[in-house]
Amino acid sequence: MLGLIALTVSVLLAIFGHRASRDFTRRRLRYTRVAERPGVAGILAGIGVGVLSMPILAFVPLLGAGSAMLLGAGVGTGVAIGAGEPRR
Repeated sequence: MLGLIALTVSVLLAIFGHRASRDFTRRRLRYTRVAERPGVAGILAGIGVGVLSMPILAFVPLLGAGSAMLLGAGVGTGVAIGAGEPRR
């Protein structure tokens, strides 16, 4: 039961990170060089968020390294999609 709660919290955290980073990238970074290469920006943002959130999420009960990786994946995909949207 606790594993299911942890999985739900991790997925919700990743969805929130994806939506927030996609909206921020689409609104604020539309005219920067980030929009030229959305894949590279997404990978760098995802790795950065994953590495930075790992020590923080290690101290939260029921969450850990898997949640940090899922959050990094959500932010990375959000940045890549948000950076690619203005060109359409």
